[in-house]
Amino acid sequence: MRTDHRCVVWASLAADALALGAHWIYDTQQIDAQIGRVDQLRTPLPSSFHTPKKRGDFTHYGDQTVLLLGFLAETGRFDGPLFSRRWQAYFKDYTGYRDHATKETLQGLEEGQPPEKAGSASSDLGGAARIAPLVYLYHEDQDVLAAAVRQQTILTHRNPDVVDSAAFFARVTAAVLTGQTPRQALQDVLQSHYNRSPFDRWVTRGIDSREMTTREAIRQFGQACDVADAFPGVVHLIAKYQDKPRIGLVENVMAGGDSAARGMIAGMIFGAFSGREAVEPDWVAGLNDRRQIESYLDRLSSTG
Repeated sequence: MRTDHRCVVWASLAADALALGAHWIYDTQQIDAQIGRVDQLRTPLPSSFHTPKKRGDFTHYGDQTVLLLGFLAETGRFDGPLFSRRWQAYFKDYTGYRDHATKETLQGLEEGQPPEKAGSASSDLGGAARIAPLVYLYHEDQDVLAAAVRQQTILTHRNPDVVDSAAFFARVTAAVLTGQTPRQALQDVLQSHYNRSPFDRWVTRGIDSREMTTREAIRQFGQACDVADAFPGVVHLIAKYQDKPRIGLVENVMAGGDSAARGMIAGMIFGAFSGREAVEPDWVAGLNDRRQIESYLDRLSSTG
């Protein structure tokens, strides 16, 4: 299946915006009662960590993804040290949520630590979820791509499993862009590059869970941000919904917890496989930064 490679970025960001309204709500009954079925973009609840945000905005994961996209559009390549300075300057006036990884990284950079050392020890998969712009730029060379996403991730998350996860899902997305199905790509990348613990276990558990409901599977794996919980949850979404991506992204949000990180990675892979069909048109049309993102993609296309 041939697709517009830009959809890798659009679908990842749309999944983040879709998750915003219910992000980090772990009680699925609360989602049902106070929000309802999240099949459209929504404003976060007043009790949310993202209360300054409104419908069509991104979580802090999505905001960093747009920052990365703009940097690549300007420079035409990824430069880790240069991007770290851009990232640091961006967060000085950032009004959205700053998670622990961000705060710890900012402190390290302010203390003069180099970018490869300043990042937090956080094991949150969110550090690996911001990579769609790099996949768009470097998908034709998986080794270059893997190196770039590792650099991007290690800026804020030095946990080895998080860094490896970023490279794993980047390779899966690139393989899908060559014509593989997501399920094939998961298996092939596992066998070729990650046939070891814990990735063999995480991939197997995720694929084997595809007959379960998504709420049941995510509850079993864990709704939290930690890579050990979130990674098999992402695999579940990819394996279960490769042919029904829009339903998969909705069910991801309805499962609660860190739906933004899971959704961004799954959305990226769905976009690679299904193109524009991966997301509802209203999800993209409703993005408040849509025109800026489109401008960045146009510019990156012309330089690439």
